[in-house]
Amino acid sequence: MIALSGEEVQVSRRSERASKLIQREISGLLEREVNDPRLGRLISVTEVTLSPDLKQARVFVSTMGSDANKEDMLAGLHDAAGFLRRELASHLKLRYAPELSFHYDDSIERGARLLKTISELTPDE
Repeated sequence: MIALSGEEVQVSRRSERASKLIQREISGLLEREVNDPRLGRLISVTEVTLSPDLKQARVFVSTMGSDANKEDMLAGLHDAAGFLRRELASHLKLRYAPELSFHYDDSIERGARLLKTISELTPDE
């Protein structure tokens, strides 16, 4: 068992709360505000991880589609990062608006493939 000091627990809780706020806000901004055609389809923000100083955020996103669509989506998110950061700064009460970096998360696709494999292996009743 690892013992954490009160300050470490407070920092991790603050980081976790800030991550969830940023995740929710970016999801909403992508849905309502961003008009880039590369970002027109359904995009799920699956996770946000923050650096310990809360100045950098890794935003994990997922969508269904081809690999070319995923590359276009990531390019569109990279181009929209400045806008999203400014909006985060104006909507959230954070000391710093973190620098955003976007990364593709294929966990939804892996889960769908796993469920398909399981359904193929289980006998029909």
